[in-house]
Amino acid sequence: MTIIVMSPDYPPGEVLERRVTMRILLVEDDKRTASFIMKGLRQEGFAVDCAADGEEGLHLGSTEAYDVAVVDIMLPKLDGIELIEELRRRKVSTPVIILSARTAVDDRVKGLQSGGDDYLVKPFAFSELVARVQALIRRASFASEPSMLTVGDLRMDIVRRKVYRAGQEVDLQPKEFALLEYLMRNAGRVISKTMIMEHFWDYNFDPQTNVVEARICRLRDKIDRHFNHPLIHTMRGVGYVLEEKK
Repeated sequence: MTIIVMSPDYPPGEVLERRVTMRILLVEDDKRTASFIMKGLRQEGFAVDCAADGEEGLHLGSTEAYDVAVVDIMLPKLDGIELIEELRRRKVSTPVIILSARTAVDDRVKGLQSGGDDYLVKPFAFSELVARVQALIRRASFASEPSMLTVGDLRMDIVRRKVYRAGQEVDLQPKEFALLEYLMRNAGRVISKTMIMEHFWDYNFDPQTNVVEARICRLRDKIDRHFNHPLIHTMRGVGYVLEEKK
């Protein structure tokens, strides 16, 4: 899934094709505000793409798949309302949260009529922004999403965000939970390093870094190290696969 956060004031296919970690497009011209929102969202486990004006936001929103858009009104080059309207004209159905300092009822009505799905007034509590993003994601995916994933003696409760191995709870950080969810949804399939990078990091991500190997290593340490048999396997030169080998 993906989330577009735009601030101007600042058919079911193969399981392999699904993105589990939400990617966020942040369109924000104020560097300080953008930095604050990006840092908070990344700490919540989201991958974040950032654009500094409406035109760049429109390009990314039209060419990349995102799950939610959070759009304010006063962006340079192309304002938030025009951006939403153009996305809708191009048949982009990404849910939109409007983020704005404007409090008048007419402004809210105009934003929602342009194609927005929710409206959040500045200043706002960051926790409320995250809650509204998650609510739109649940609304969009509720009908098709399972609440529990199981591979061998490994269980993941997606709703409660709990993981258990052989009945023991495993404490995971948000990125670790998202990576494990991706592997479990594709159990038995080989997932390449490139695929993981595209799902979990933004479009400016450096492909030469060893962050994928480091994340897999930490996940293995929690999921496999203290148990009888490993579930995460390396396919040398290809990628990784999560499966129970008999």
